[in-house]
Amino acid sequence: MQQDLNELGVDAWLVGIDGVGYEDSHARIVEGRSLAWLQDTEEQAVWETWGVAYRDVVILDADSMYVDVFNLTSNALTDEDNYAELLERLVEAAN
Repeated sequence: MQQDLNELGVDAWLVGIDGVGYEDSHARIVEGRSLAWLQDTEEQAVWETWGVAYRDVVILDADSMYVDVFNLTSNALTDEDNYAELLERLVEAAN
């Protein structure tokens, strides 16, 4: 999806934030991918502050303000319509 955003000329970046307690999954998540992957901490509590559910994509605008959320468990990206919808939401948020 990052490649699609780049090809569309959209100035947006995909960054993953792993929840507290999921630290052991880092290597598996980024294996074979080029993805910035951060680790949430109890002190930062990003998941808690944003009300994140497992596999949520939190969409921020150009000013890093919350716009929307898209859950990958209920909207698998292997479905072309779901992929297109998330891409559209990211493009809209970036503009």
